[in-house]
Amino acid sequence: MPTTTSGTAPSDGRSRPTANDVAKAAGVSRSAVSFAFNSPEKLSVGTRDRILGVAKDLGYVPNTLARMLKAGQTQSLGVLLPQNLARVMENPYYSRFLTGVGQVCDEQGYTLLLTPPLRDSMLKAIPYAAVDGFIVCGLEHDRGEVAELRRRGIPFVLVDSSPHEGVSSVDVDDEGGAYEAVRHVLDLGHRRITLLSIDPGPERAERGYRGPLARRMAGVARALEDSGTGLDDIEIIEVPATRMDGFKATKRFMSSRPATAIVTMSDILAFGAVDALHDMGLEIPRDVSVTGYDDLPDASWMRPRLTTVRQAITTKGRTAADLLFSAIRGEDQHPHQLLGTHLIVRDSTAHPHTAA
Repeated sequence: MPTTTSGTAPSDGRSRPTANDVAKAAGVSRSAVSFAFNSPEKLSVGTRDRILGVAKDLGYVPNTLARMLKAGQTQSLGVLLPQNLARVMENPYYSRFLTGVGQVCDEQGYTLLLTPPLRDSMLKAIPYAAVDGFIVCGLEHDRGEVAELRRRGIPFVLVDSSPHEGVSSVDVDDEGGAYEAVRHVLDLGHRRITLLSIDPGPERAERGYRGPLARRMAGVARALEDSGTGLDDIEIIEVPATRMDGFKATKRFMSSRPATAIVTMSDILAFGAVDALHDMGLEIPRDVSVTGYDDLPDASWMRPRLTTVRQAITTKGRTAADLLFSAIRGEDQHPHQLLGTHLIVRDSTAHPHTAA
């Protein structure tokens, strides 16, 4: 019986041995090779051992992924991301969110596949992800990616989107959280307020604010209206959600139009703002008050400790994964989950200093 040593290529010159190579070398059918790996009880012990021995000598390893795809199941969940991996991993929000998703995957025996845009397109990335379902981050229900998932019949759950009939989603009370943050600085007596917001991207020109940012801006507007002012009475600056962009933007506006309070729409921007204020020799909160949004772990460790809106990020990830597994199993479910937020008041906010 002609065989090769373990790990070497078969005699026909192909770089990777196949099940047909094993069948030919062992003198059995292709089905018998499949039985040896997947249903060994269907073969005699001698036949099974002979096939496995030949497979070992040839260096043959079954293609598990191909078998799963053929069966219509991959034992993997996908997280469809709105940004490239480098940008996503810079933001500690995602590590908390993915912790929640990963906890459920571990419980279910599933792996987790992160799916960033392919050539700047989330739509193009979908066909290349071999997963049983997607958690879709930061997209609205009317986007082409959502239509493509529906067309392919792939279960999915939207996160940080907007509730829509027939689409499962997980969101937080963004409007209530933003309202609390702005109301807090207004109640402290601040009127020279700068809102450091997340850049909504090119879609804003056509459709305005959408999703969580639209809800947060609605909360900001409502708090201002309750105090007899409006969005036109504060400065709004939109930047990408990175610490460096928060730092640069704060240095710019504090040099030309200083504020007594900076309200940010994410902790990562607040961290950058605090870095800039320290760099400028300004005291927090004596000279400037700062609020964040998320309550990331660093918010309670930095000095001064950050006043921020807490959202249950890990719980959001767990809830999205639970909904997706329910959809994969075809179970009835409550399609729209709204998680609460609340303001955590720490050391970074105070009444405006009389000399400011």
